[in-house]
Amino acid sequence: MRLLVVDDNTRFLEAATRLLECEGMTVVATAATTGEALRHAGDLCPEVALVDVDLGWESGFDLARRLADVGAGHGIAVILISAYPEQDFAELMEGSPAVGFLSKSDLSGAAIRALLGQAGA
Repeated sequence: MRLLVVDDNTRFLEAATRLLECEGMTVVATAATTGEALRHAGDLCPEVALVDVDLGWESGFDLARRLADVGAGHGIAVILISAYPEQDFAELMEGSPAVGFLSKSDLSGAAIRALLGQAGA
């Protein structure tokens, strides 16, 4: 599975990349901003984009919508991630094109696969 990981925390990007690659995933790129994420999504066609809901001055929910538009022809599934619990974002999740949400503490290859299976992907 080819992943794009988007977060404004460099240490998280490095740790998540190591973890996911150890679990058989391929992280094709990481990004810290919306612009970087959209470029990588268009150029590299990842299957899944893990997007932090809080990208500093930018919104992960806005990026999820833009990635869904970019990925319409490529089938990019967006999973929103955060250090905060899902219930903090329940209302925003309802209107989001994201296939689901994962807490950063629960992030794993198995959790991603399970979420995509539940989403019918």
